[in-house]
Amino acid sequence: MSKDIVQIFDTTLRDGEQVPGCKLDMEQKLVIAERLDELGVNIIEAGFPISSPGDFKSVEAIAKLVKNATVCGLTRAVRKDIEVAAEALKYAIKPRIHTGIGTSDSHIKFKFNSNRDAIIERAIAAVSYAKTFVEDVEFYAEDAGRTDNEFLARVCEAAIKAGATVLNIPDTTGYCLPEEYGAKMKYLKENVKGIEKAILSCHCHNDLGLATANSISGVMNGARQIECTINGIGERAGNTSLEEVVMILRQHPDLNLDTTINSRLLYDTSLMVSSKMGMLVQPNKAIVGANAFAHSSGIHQDGVIKNRETYEIMDPADVGVTESSIVLTARSGRAALAYRAKNVGYELTKLQLDEVYNEFLKFADRKKEILDIDIHEIVEASNINLQRVS
Repeated sequence: MSKDIVQIFDTTLRDGEQVPGCKLDMEQKLVIAERLDELGVNIIEAGFPISSPGDFKSVEAIAKLVKNATVCGLTRAVRKDIEVAAEALKYAIKPRIHTGIGTSDSHIKFKFNSNRDAIIERAIAAVSYAKTFVEDVEFYAEDAGRTDNEFLARVCEAAIKAGATVLNIPDTTGYCLPEEYGAKMKYLKENVKGIEKAILSCHCHNDLGLATANSISGVMNGARQIECTINGIGERAGNTSLEEVVMILRQHPDLNLDTTINSRLLYDTSLMVSSKMGMLVQPNKAIVGANAFAHSSGIHQDGVIKNRETYEIMDPADVGVTESSIVLTARSGRAALAYRAKNVGYELTKLQLDEVYNEFLKFADRKKEILDIDIHEIVEASNINLQRVS
């Protein structure tokens, strides 16, 4: 049975760049955009063209550069925004305008000082106007996570009638639980007339650490696009992490879902974005963190040395990591020490290993991590008669 493809909508260059201190210049944006296209991203949200002259130029340049992915520009439900986005996207092979408006009662009352009927009218007007410039129009219902499902369905139905090809259902504040977000997608699939004409999209924020879980719940309940960023960067606690959703779908074939992403470029792409944005990746970050395939516990190390799959559900090579790391610390056992010693040229017998291990523990109590150079010193200090092997 062929798998359904979940479209990957990358917003690193728009939502990701909204992180304080992560501003990119045009050259950096073009390098990242080119990599995202190579990575296999389906849609690149290049920016918010009306927000500044620099953003307009960047979106225009990315539109000229990208060869495979759809290039998308964000707008509010404002005619001028839409006109400027259309102008910035005019060189794109596959352009998309992403327009929308807040739909929760909180947004309607406090942000727009409006009412539900007026919001629907504005949504229809924005989508209809965007449709005069491009065929591919994505509508976002901002704060959909806190919008009651019946009204959200009315908005979505109106947007589809106006010509929307994609319906973005954002959990803007990262409030939803996975079951709740998935149920919202299921409700829309079952209650929006004409829903078969549009793709439902997940745009989840990570305020409660649930962005990835919510996005997966969304596609399990009928969504076929995930909006995400490299390394999960984004405003406040960040967005759904691209590398996480890609590998979750790949590691769970029973879901019958996949993406077009070349996963072997994930680690290198993570490093590129981290470097250019000056945003360090936490060591314990899933998939691309420095410790994602590192083992320091003796029990774990012994298992991985015997068979990698005892403690690793992914082959590091599948995400572009050269190999698993056996990190020597005071928690490491004899198997790990023998493994690392062999890597630097020492073939230890069981008795020799016992002697070297005793010396190793003295070193390990003084240092956080034992490096290859330390192993030579440890072997010499153990006073065993040993020749290095080539």
